[in-house]
Amino acid sequence: MTSTRASTARFVATHSVLTLNARHPLVAKSLVDAQEMHRTVMSGFRGWVEDGEAQARAQMGVLSTWSVDLKAGALVLVVQSRVPGDWTRIPREAFTTAPHIITVDRTFKAGEVFGFRAVVNPTRSRPSGRPAAEKARGTRAAHSTPEHVKRWFARRLQADGEPANAEDGVARIGATADPDELGIRMLPTVSSAHRHKQVRIGRAEIRGSLTVTDPETLVEVLSNGLGHARAYSCGLILAR
Repeated sequence: MTSTRASTARFVATHSVLTLNARHPLVAKSLVDAQEMHRTVMSGFRGWVEDGEAQARAQMGVLSTWSVDLKAGALVLVVQSRVPGDWTRIPREAFTTAPHIITVDRTFKAGEVFGFRAVVNPTRSRPSGRPAAEKARGTRAAHSTPEHVKRWFARRLQADGEPANAEDGVARIGATADPDELGIRMLPTVSSAHRHKQVRIGRAEIRGSLTVTDPETLVEVLSNGLGHARAYSCGLILAR
């Protein structure tokens, strides 16, 4: 059988790299409240879609990730999007340097090897406890050990010739890797106690190298993110 899978695919996006003073009140609040971090990220994209539009973040392809150096009092926030961000709504004094805007235009080829970093919300479904006949949906719980995170990510790897979706419905990422070569680091849980939407998000950082097997699927994952909690700075895969 002749494969119709494309051997290359092009990825285009904008990356905004924001270096912020972690001690500034707006930044400090974003660090302690996941909903506030979401608002800070989305403040750069007003006007692209109607206010209150469903799935506004997904429409604009907004994904983010951040890291903080508490000793230096610095927060580095990377925001990916399909449209350019406008960061003038963040107070100038919150920045330690001006925002750095990068246009990413990269073609991935089957067989290409690249380094990556991703912060993810790796979860499993806990049984609901109700009778199987009721087909009740289980509750989502975050994995809490590096070994469980590694297995979660390994299920999403896609060997050459495998389809983009596994038989159990898990969406694969268009690339493969040696799971034993992956670096896994558990990160602090982030949360929000807002009255209308309380959230608690377990996080892990994954680093390593990926080999491209399905460029189109890979570009889709790079564009749209991996896993849950994408509105809360999880799921962005940064390719080196």
